[in-house]
Amino acid sequence: MQVHSSRTGAGGDRGAVPPLAGFTVGVTAARRADELAALLERRGAAVLRAPVLRIVPLSDDAELLTTTRQLLDDAPDVVVATTAIGFRGWIEAADGWGLGEALLRRLGGVELLARGPKVRGAVRAAGLTEAWSPASESMAEVLERLLDEGVEGRRIAVQLHGEPLPGFAESLRAAGAAVVAVPVYRWMPPEDLGPVDRMLDAVLARAIDAVSFTSAPAAASLLERAEQRGQIGEVLGAFRGDVLAACVGPVTALPLQVRDVPTRQPERFRLGPLVQLIAGELPGRVRPLPVAGRRLEIRGHAAVVDGELRPVPPAGMALLRALARRPGWVVSRGDLLRVLPGSGRDEHAVETAMARLRGALGAPKLIQTVVKRGYRLALDPHADAKYAPR
Repeated sequence: MQVHSSRTGAGGDRGAVPPLAGFTVGVTAARRADELAALLERRGAAVLRAPVLRIVPLSDDAELLTTTRQLLDDAPDVVVATTAIGFRGWIEAADGWGLGEALLRRLGGVELLARGPKVRGAVRAAGLTEAWSPASESMAEVLERLLDEGVEGRRIAVQLHGEPLPGFAESLRAAGAAVVAVPVYRWMPPEDLGPVDRMLDAVLARAIDAVSFTSAPAAASLLERAEQRGQIGEVLGAFRGDVLAACVGPVTALPLQVRDVPTRQPERFRLGPLVQLIAGELPGRVRPLPVAGRRLEIRGHAAVVDGELRPVPPAGMALLRALARRPGWVVSRGDLLRVLPGSGRDEHAVETAMARLRGALGAPKLIQTVVKRGYRLALDPHADAKYAPR
């Protein structure tokens, strides 16, 4: 697991705080992880990487070779290409076996359906032309078209994308089709589970603000690892409350939604819109506080004071969050000691951490010392009613 951060925006006003500055976002992707991380970092995020899956190509796999020969010997009526990487991998594997030209001829003589523009591009790059491609990139729309056409007695080959497509093959078989699965690659757990475990630890500690998911197998794999560690209940609780689960599309979100985890998805199922969604969602969760004549935002690992990003150490963030739970109310040293990581029983640790917090904020008057009682955020008097706890 690697953590990267950036404090420069993606253009525009250099003085402005980037939308994700002060927030930490997890990247679970194996493919295109660098691209996704770069997009997040350009908006100011600290990025925590933990690929929860690895792609295992099946170019030397007997199952794929057998299936390919079977389709060459007995032509299907329809071939459904589901992913660009999978379709290209199939052609490349066939080339390696000396069957590439034969496979292209076979695919050129059948009804070839491509799920979305990326797959369509891979099909055309191979010198083929798709018969149809859905605008929605949805396998449900592909299924609907096939069932509307009628599939009884037809042979349909489906290029899988890492795992079986739930309900797709079953629906076709129930309607009378013979379905041939083409397993071009498989999702496997990562060889090193350390980064995944550290990401789960961050989720449990609320030390991460959002986790991004770009495939359903990735979401399922993270939850499976939480179950193996005996922490699934706590992890689901974090996602249902403090940690945003950001998914590239509805199919990716399914493993989380069946566990009653709320998810957010962009309208367009692409990395760019996913990052834009996160960049709008996380700042929108922050409630600005009018404190000592200033505007205070408390983000994941930093504060923003009057539009200026102020990095705060973990101990200081723990104190600041405790004070902000009831803005303007006094929090005792004993209560603050309990939230201070690794502090032991000495209340002097609170005073030391509080002094560092005030220095990090650059505005000591934001936090008032209440003699013999504790500390409070110096909430502006006119805001007391608005921010009183309910």
